[in-house]
Amino acid sequence: MKSKIRHFMACTGSVLAVAAASLLGSHAPLAQAQTRASAPAEPRAEAGPRSASCPTGVPADARCFNGRDAAGALYWIAIPAQWNRVLVMHSHGGPVVGEPTLKRGEEDLQRWSVMVKAGYAWAGSTYRRGGYGVTMAAEDTERLRRLFVRRFGEPRRTVLHGQSYGGGVAAKAAELYGPVPGEKRPAYDGVLLTSGVLGGGNNAYDFRLDLRVVYQYVCRNHPRPDEPQYPLWQGLPADAKMTRVDLAARVKECTGVGLPAAQRSPEQAAHLKTILSVVRIPERTLVSHLAWATFLFRDLTQKRLEGRNPFGNVDVVYSGSTDDAALNAGVLRYKADPQAVGMLAEDSRPSGRLRLPVLTLHAIHDPTAFVELETTYRDIVQSAGASRWLVQTFSDEAEHSYLQDAEYVALMRLLLDWIDRGDVPTPHKVLELCRQVDTSGGKECRVQPDYRSPPLETRVPVAGR
Repeated sequence: MKSKIRHFMACTGSVLAVAAASLLGSHAPLAQAQTRASAPAEPRAEAGPRSASCPTGVPADARCFNGRDAAGALYWIAIPAQWNRVLVMHSHGGPVVGEPTLKRGEEDLQRWSVMVKAGYAWAGSTYRRGGYGVTMAAEDTERLRRLFVRRFGEPRRTVLHGQSYGGGVAAKAAELYGPVPGEKRPAYDGVLLTSGVLGGGNNAYDFRLDLRVVYQYVCRNHPRPDEPQYPLWQGLPADAKMTRVDLAARVKECTGVGLPAAQRSPEQAAHLKTILSVVRIPERTLVSHLAWATFLFRDLTQKRLEGRNPFGNVDVVYSGSTDDAALNAGVLRYKADPQAVGMLAEDSRPSGRLRLPVLTLHAIHDPTAFVELETTYRDIVQSAGASRWLVQTFSDEAEHSYLQDAEYVALMRLLLDWIDRGDVPTPHKVLELCRQVDTSGGKECRVQPDYRSPPLETRVPVAGR
């Protein structure tokens, strides 16, 4: 992994030494491309926060609000009746391609209602637009925090919570807006990262290029031979009308995914086995990973990176098929554009220079954000000499979007103890407290205190990129 990091830094050069961004806009090349692609012609007037009915699942006596900030990002806020003066700023997962909606923010608040039930105020931004942009989303999260303070007062503590893609957003925001020498107090006192897509977009999305080329070698229907051909790293032509339903139909046609296993043809079963064995993803997330490698890749490469390719597989050696020699001779090969690599790294890769407590939780069998990404983040932080600020925990689960209520409650309490009293948590302490607060009869505490995530190269081929 250290060799991977050295290679990565050599490719990106000085772009990895990123200075803190301003509140409403970053000077990073990717952020500039985002602004050109998505900024409205006229600034939008800030709307709200206006009172709103709380979503189902949020305590009935809580107060809820929503609105639109000055940059156009929608948001939800919930404040419990007995607020303990701790604010949880939530950075959501995705990213979702398309216009943000209040409905999406409502779903985030419902999913994380455990925070409000535990006495914390909660605030979450939809981000100002859909599509990729880690630094942009960090800026939008910070803008909402300042809006909250203006409207509801300064919390006693503010914890930044990043989930999935939002884990990368929160890791970035922690560095941009964390403690600064000479400042009275930081924007955030601590960070909780759950199921995080960590280590930057380059590390996190390489395997989805692998999926595209392996899938195309096996299935040859995305695109079909009689359709316009394009480099697969582009995701999809800009004017293509394909939908996720259309994509799922093609996957079903080739692999039988969507049919009971008994109804798949021998050829479909063989195709599916090859794809899953080589790319090492579970069947249940094949369509979702392929969708990200289609629609998100189109957004990332064509709207954010000015048509440049950040992913390469020139000399990658694939294995796991019945004929690896034929596979490696037949898959499409692409060389990454160094400028695109640098732009994506500057936008999304953390420096590791932590100055505040960061606690993580990751399912060992996460089917969407591989647990090995935790190792990438750990190595980055260690290389920056900041390991004392990072504690990682892992659970014996196979979900991504949400783990167990008791685990989140325990993590928050221990993170606040770390912030308030300097009591550094350990995975064993997390498991012990989780068992104490678990009201499910012992079903919600699956923390494995002795587990350590393996290197990313044990899951995704690194050499040859």
